[in-house]
Amino acid sequence: MHINSDKLRLTARRWPLLLLMLACHAGADEALDAAFERDVLIIEASRFACYRFDVWLAVDRPQQMRGLMHVREMPDTSGMLFIYDSADYRSMWMKNTFIALDIAFARADGSIANIIANTEPQSLQSISSTDAVMYVLELNAGTAGRLSIDQNSRLLWGPVFAKGSGNDERGDPDSIVGLYKTAAIDSAR
Repeated sequence: MHINSDKLRLTARRWPLLLLMLACHAGADEALDAAFERDVLIIEASRFACYRFDVWLAVDRPQQMRGLMHVREMPDTSGMLFIYDSADYRSMWMKNTFIALDIAFARADGSIANIIANTEPQSLQSISSTDAVMYVLELNAGTAGRLSIDQNSRLLWGPVFAKGSGNDERGDPDSIVGLYKTAAIDSAR
């Protein structure tokens, strides 16, 4: 068996570059993980399609001001969820944000008011909700179109299903989580 030493040297030279690339990618996640808590969010895109995302939670003013600034890449199934104390018209911008995003504005019940798709990185243009919202979800550009996430979609996440959110004890039977809650209650009987 003959080993081509030129190929071996070329491959050996690429290892440091590969390791650097992996470290940079891990560094982006580590920086976000250090500054933000993470949670799971489900997007109900239709009655028959739900998508799971791992999201960083921006809950206080400093986190909301930082957002995804300085992030150069984000995994396809990740995003950032901005959580506000009350419903109001919200406005975002892309200052120091290096990746294009789809931005979904959601009401207190999780229903999506509007989506601004494929935002321009580093733009100072105001990106606004069309209704009073409590949540803003940032995903990689193109995700909303690819998964048919639109104004008929709904975010399914923690407080949306808390008592007093309009769901009864059995849950909203028109949502996938409501179906799971109903099945869990019925199977417990």
